[in-house]
Amino acid sequence: MSDDQSAVTVLGLGPMGRALAGAFLDAGLRTTVWNRTPGRDRELLARGASGAPSAAEAVAASPLTVVCVMNYAAADAILRDAPVADALKGRSVANLTADTPDRARSTASWAAAHGIRYLDGAIMTPTTTIGTPAAVFLHSGPEDLYGEHRPVLDALGGTHTHLGEEIGRAAAYDIALLDIFWTAMAGYAHALAVARAEGITARELAPFAAGIGAILPPLFEEFADDIDSGTYSGELNPITSAVSSMAHIVETSEAHGIDASVLRAAEGQARRVVGLGHGTDGFIRVTELLGRR
Repeated sequence: MSDDQSAVTVLGLGPMGRALAGAFLDAGLRTTVWNRTPGRDRELLARGASGAPSAAEAVAASPLTVVCVMNYAAADAILRDAPVADALKGRSVANLTADTPDRARSTASWAAAHGIRYLDGAIMTPTTTIGTPAAVFLHSGPEDLYGEHRPVLDALGGTHTHLGEEIGRAAAYDIALLDIFWTAMAGYAHALAVARAEGITARELAPFAAGIGAILPPLFEEFADDIDSGTYSGELNPITSAVSSMAHIVETSEAHGIDASVLRAAEGQARRVVGLGHGTDGFIRVTELLGRR
């Protein structure tokens, strides 16, 4: 890379922003950093980063600015500030902030109207993976722009996947994948509460919980085929069996005074599928029910 191409700016120095900036520094890139709250750049400055007194001066220092803040309200407050927007004209932004697909599209439209080249993205792994082979990044936006900045983005380590030019696709994947994660975490928290009420410690349950978790990846693949083909096979485990199992969990939970509203909702959805005449189908038929308007 040329000297100009090897420069990058990072806006936002929370835990993830600091990890991103650190990975750029480790890769030998000239890295400029800025954060709304002063003081978070001390370690990065000691490692060779350049601090900027303002966001406008930070973005002016590099052809590519990587943004990683709490949400798009925070990102827009920075980027749409007049001095920053002026400094960004003709430059590129890779926004790795997490938010909704529609907000990504709104920011991209604003950027296009102001002569700013814009990529959207999502980080799918924790801060400890940044700069390592375990990191996972998703990107969407103009393919030529992604290709131009890919050498700098590669400094963040791991795998980078360009999902297409429709700017909201990275955020859409992010939302769907985090839906899996947080629903699973809510289920695990509920399971631990039920187990504890029955005299089982979290440590005792953990290895068996890991076994249940290991069952899921092959099911994800199988269910993906069911959804895309519309087969919803329930030959091995019909949804009527799922309803019975969920009812047992609800009963045991509520007998201990444990809130079972999340699983009650899932049970209700499954019962509706049965009521629509699909009792011999698999549980994933619920997806079709959820998608109805």
